[in-house]
Amino acid sequence: MNADVTRRAGNIKLVIFDVDGVLTDGKITYSERGDEIKSFHVQDGSAIKRLIDNGIEVAFITGRESASVARRAYELGIEHVHQGVSDKSLAFKELLETLDIRPEQCAHVGDDVPDVILFQQVGLAISVPNGVPDAQAAAHHVTERAGGEGVASEVCRLLLAAQGKLD
Repeated sequence: MNADVTRRAGNIKLVIFDVDGVLTDGKITYSERGDEIKSFHVQDGSAIKRLIDNGIEVAFITGRESASVARRAYELGIEHVHQGVSDKSLAFKELLETLDIRPEQCAHVGDDVPDVILFQQVGLAISVPNGVPDAQAAAHHVTERAGGEGVASEVCRLLLAAQGKLD
C-alpha cells in the first residue's frame, strides 16, 4: 500500500459504497416474474458491520432503486441509504451535513462514470478492477478484488489497518 493511500485511509470516518459493480458483480438479473435479483458477498456484510463497530459510518449511494439493496442495508444496520440518485454530489452533501464531517474524512468506493464526481470530492477514492477506465484513473486506489467478490472486506482491512484498529 502506498504511503499516500495509507495516510488518506487513516482519516476516514465515512465510507460510501456504490452498489452495482462494487457490492455486486454489476449484472442485473430478472426472475420470470420480473423481480430484480442481486447477489451480495457474505464477507462484505461482516466487513461492513466491523467498520460500523469501529466507529466508521457506512452509506450506500446508488443510481438504481432496488428492494434488495434496502433489505441488505437494513440487515447490516446501515442508516444512510440513498437509492435512485441521479446526482451523487447532492446525496454526498446531505451526508456531510447530517454527520457533521468534512469531505476529506470520507471515502467513496465506485466503479463507473457517475462515481468520478465523488472521487473528486472525497479524501479517499477507491475503484475496482472491473470498473470503467475513467473511474480507475480518477481513484487513489484500485482494489485487488473485483466488484461482488469482497470489495468491502478489502476496504475494511485497508481502513482499519491504517487507523491501527485491525485485530
